Amino acid sequence: MMSLKAQKRMAAEILKCGENRVYFDPYLIDEIKMAITREDIRNLVKEGIILKKYKQGNSKYRKNLRHERKKKGRARGIGKRKGTKHARLPKKTRWMNRIRPQRRELKKLRDRKLITAATYRKLYKNAKGGMFNSVAQMNRYIKEKEFIRRGR
Repeated sequence: MMSLKAQKRMAAEILKCGENRVYFDPYLIDEIKMAITREDIRNLVKEGIILKKYKQGNSKYRKNLRHERKKKGRARGIGKRKGTKHARLPKKTRWMNRIRPQRRELKKLRDRKLITAATYRKLYKNAKGGMFNSVAQMNRYIKEKEFIRRGR
């Protein structure tokens, strides 16, 4: 049997794809064997005897399922983690998520005149120093130290 290597190579160049994606009609191999010029190959491509196979695609079905599960909190255990704690959620991001609500709460208390400007400053500095882990803890501290004005 004669090799079809040259025809496959020429067809790949004409179809602008790899040799693995070139498909020869198995029933018309004799015609393909007779094609020795690029013009012959082009004519066979036009006739549909030589075709270009589709690219292999990857399904996203399993990826989408996993994503849905992760949104619900599944598959996020220690065994699934690759990066360090700080790579997954940087220290700075954790700090921003903590300090911004505290500062917002302090501004709210000051604007409603529940705390004085001096108290606001003091608590602001404490928050900046990392004294409070959450808004709830800061509010407990304010109540405990009785910083909230009663007269208003």
